[in-house]
Amino acid sequence: MKALTGFSTNKNAYEAGLEAAKMAGKSKDAKIVFAYMSCDFNIKDVIKGIKEIYNCPVIGNTSFTGVIMPEGYIGGNEPFVGIMVLSDPNMIVGVGFADRKEYQDAIEAGEKATKHARAMTKMPYNDEPDVMYMTASPTEEEFFLKGANKVVGRVPLFGGSAADNTIEGNWKLYLDNKITSEGVAVALIYMNGHFVNEFTGAYRETEDMGIITKVEGKRRLVTIDNISAVKKYAKWRGMKPAELKGNALLSATITSPLGVKDRLGDLIAIRHPMFANDDFSMNIGANLAEKTTVIRMEATIDELISSVGETLKKLNERLTKPVVCYHLVHCGGRRAGIDTRIDEVYQEVKNNVNGAPFIMEFTFGEYGYVDDGRNTTGGLMLSFTAFTK
Repeated sequence: MKALTGFSTNKNAYEAGLEAAKMAGKSKDAKIVFAYMSCDFNIKDVIKGIKEIYNCPVIGNTSFTGVIMPEGYIGGNEPFVGIMVLSDPNMIVGVGFADRKEYQDAIEAGEKATKHARAMTKMPYNDEPDVMYMTASPTEEEFFLKGANKVVGRVPLFGGSAADNTIEGNWKLYLDNKITSEGVAVALIYMNGHFVNEFTGAYRETEDMGIITKVEGKRRLVTIDNISAVKKYAKWRGMKPAELKGNALLSATITSPLGVKDRLGDLIAIRHPMFANDDFSMNIGANLAEKTTVIRMEATIDELISSVGETLKKLNERLTKPVVCYHLVHCGGRRAGIDTRIDEVYQEVKNNVNGAPFIMEFTFGEYGYVDDGRNTTGGLMLSFTAFTK
């Protein structure tokens, strides 16, 4: 296996796709292109440009404000597209797509997309893929994943949710010429190489914790310990509830979100409070369950930056074969908190990939897995993946 990367900031969508693909370089054995781009682009035109060079599936989503490539941070005030191409004559890839509005629920959509991907591989049903990639809209990721898992079981997972620059729903996800703002796309990969994923929030636990006593739907946290969620959180932080109303909660919780532990304690999945309602409930960026514990987490901006290098080091320690490339999913919320110091994130990556190709996208939801646990999703997290020989 080998990996090729390229990018463009050309304002013309077609030319941007073509330039990124030309920069990556041709490969007759290209099997899949991961493409992350500005939500301002005409996506079909970008993909058309990419496909001038590559005759294989192009899959991905819009990324929050930019991407990080071996050459640096690409984006900001410019339109951008970054791609990573996996090339291997022995690799088998199947892809599937589902627009949410065409299905009864997100579970069915995830199942249909994954069945299509499975059928495309033409592999025996009892021969599980080595890894599953998923991109989805940032609303029902857990249910899309549940549908996918009905088809392939617990196959190691990586990927992230589509993002826009203003959190206004302008995000898109896509598979070739299929594009949607609400749906899911899946890639199942069979390969000779190996895959390792490090999935973490890299926050510190505090002593502040409570029982979730009321949830509306799956993502509206009403009470913690029978106290309004915003009031409880404000007390933990030594703040006034009024300071956290509306969108103020979003930025206030980047450095101090909530977390839920898995059953073995190996993973704390981060839950990002997004909006404080008038009744002092809070909307959360991922699912919650009543009668489970939520923990207040902490990290400084310095720690959010340094955690990129630390997570890569942990990933590298688990590798037993030479690295081919890194696919790095970094939360868009963390990126917003890091703000103008984004070049420091680039340096953390550059210093820890030992010259291997990489791409980093910024998402509104991150997906990964932990050994002896389950595939899962979170927010404000890092899902760092290495492909090896």
